[in-house]
Amino acid sequence: MTVKKKPQAGGSEGVYTHELEYLLREELDLADITAGVAAAVTKSGFNSGSATVFVPGATGAVTCLEYEPGVIADFKDALERIAPRSMQYEHNRFQADGNGHSHVRAGLLGPSLAIPFVDGQLTLGVWQQVTLVNFDNRSRRRRVIVQVIGA
Repeated sequence: MTVKKKPQAGGSEGVYTHELEYLLREELDLADITAGVAAAVTKSGFNSGSATVFVPGATGAVTCLEYEPGVIADFKDALERIAPRSMQYEHNRFQADGNGHSHVRAGLLGPSLAIPFVDGQLTLGVWQQVTLVNFDNRSRRRRVIVQVIGA
């Protein structure tokens, strides 16, 4: 889904919405989606503003990480310490999907991220990549909504 920018009366400001999709194959699968977010900003035609990245669903999240094997391993280990798979979750008592830990992890990280851009470029640091995370205990096709507000 791509929605064209809708300028405000008398100006070139507006909103542009673009949808991306990624297949995440397993629990704690991560994807570097920086290029897709940057492309949405470019397609918006705006020079400066803010891009909001949002993941619909209760077991997905988005964050910024240095997307390299060491950080990814450390991130996964930290999540296991914070919300271990083996812990008892009330959600699992009421649902048969066994993914209570997935909901807790996603809630801790959050479904959205706002990134400013200037001169059409995301203002990420050298070692920052926009990272999509699947916390569910199975494969998921994840939609990512990028909404660009700018001028």
